[in-house]
Amino acid sequence: MKQFMDKDFLLGTETAKELYHDYAAKTPILDYHCHINPQEIAEDRRFENITQVWLGGDHYKWRLMRSNGVEEKYITGDASDWEKFQKWAETLERGIGNPLYHWSHLELRRYFGYDGVLNKRTAEEVWNLCNEKLQQASMSVRNLIKQSGVTLVCTTDDPADSLAWHKMLKEDSSFDVQVLPAWRPDKAMGIEKPAFAEYMKTLGSASQMEIQTFADLKKALEYRAAFFNDMGCRASDHALEYVMYVPAPEEEIERIFAKKLSGAQVTKEEELKYKTAFMLFAGAMYNKLGWVMQLHYGCKRDNNTPMYEKLGPDTGFDCINNYAPSSEMADFLDALHKTGNLPKTIIYSLNPNDDEAIGTIIGCFQDSSAAAKIQQGSAWWFNDHKTGMTKQLTSLANLGCLSNFVGMLTDSRSFLSYTRHEYFRRILCDLFGTWVENGEYPKDMEVLGRIVKDISYNNAVNYFGFELENVE
Repeated sequence: MKQFMDKDFLLGTETAKELYHDYAAKTPILDYHCHINPQEIAEDRRFENITQVWLGGDHYKWRLMRSNGVEEKYITGDASDWEKFQKWAETLERGIGNPLYHWSHLELRRYFGYDGVLNKRTAEEVWNLCNEKLQQASMSVRNLIKQSGVTLVCTTDDPADSLAWHKMLKEDSSFDVQVLPAWRPDKAMGIEKPAFAEYMKTLGSASQMEIQTFADLKKALEYRAAFFNDMGCRASDHALEYVMYVPAPEEEIERIFAKKLSGAQVTKEEELKYKTAFMLFAGAMYNKLGWVMQLHYGCKRDNNTPMYEKLGPDTGFDCINNYAPSSEMADFLDALHKTGNLPKTIIYSLNPNDDEAIGTIIGCFQDSSAAAKIQQGSAWWFNDHKTGMTKQLTSLANLGCLSNFVGMLTDSRSFLSYTRHEYFRRILCDLFGTWVENGEYPKDMEVLGRIVKDISYNNAVNYFGFELENVE
């Protein structure tokens, strides 16, 4: 029997062990998509206790605690930080098979030096150990990033954001990790939202103009995108229900836009027409700027109405949306491609059933302008576990060129989540090791090692065009 989470955790063959320890483990981390707060990096935040680091805003853990019957008081309520941690420890003990069990123990080992097991019996010991460790200067936000081997972080930012914290970090020579903005224009696209008209005022103010038409909106977005580009932005990100394609004439889009600004509600068909026009404009703009377009879709959000009204969005009440027509995604990409406006694009679906559809669609639009110009994104959100990652990697290998994959991201609000890269790399190396030892690929460690380093780091550097050196 293997020891729990020993140095060869998840590595089932000798080839896998060699690939991980000699190549993957030594490669730095490039986190090209996350939701951490740049202000906390700029101010080099220090956390008072482990609950602040682990449970503040982490809806992954909140969902598991609810599944274990924990009262909301101990999740998002007014219970003390110790009581919340204690309930989490009791829940984790019952989390067999859940990736949170692995992630949590990886974080305890890598950042706090704790090699034991967290459960209700050890909760107080771990609480005291972690809180004592958090008082050390080495556990500040910047130092957590540095000790994780991170070279670059892309945050997620609204077009109207001043990027003041990014500017502060850019001018701070004492911190050599790049912290770049990423463009997230969901509010400008969300014409069905009650706050859409008010947001047009906010964006207009940031753009030094009044937005009264769709044409105005496009000018404002181009103005703000130029500012983001000057601040080092290399990527956009969109949260979509699905990738739609319902084209309409420009005049109709203007009528829909005016209807919404007048205070009237738009129909579902009008919403889809507007969003299609928005995305076609955005894709062309990204192509001109040389940005990567990231499309995250397949999520039905805020399903528990009473809890949404109480806690708001991103609190653990989202689920997989099973409606994602691949034909519309193909039509959308083709509409950009045939006009010469298709940017580098990464497609993520929350539904694992979409893996093969994505794999076939991206193959339709590859060309010599970039290695794997159109990418299938890493196993995302409800899929970033061993089964989901293995399935995504295998599907991409079956249908495309896995060696050109841009690899893992954290997609997290936590500064301890960089161990997810370790988790991913162990799974990647185990998969490669299995193929090699099954005689499905030669044991050429020079080639294999290079592919592992490329997927772990180099491919993302080259694909996004970041100013970083490749790992040899």
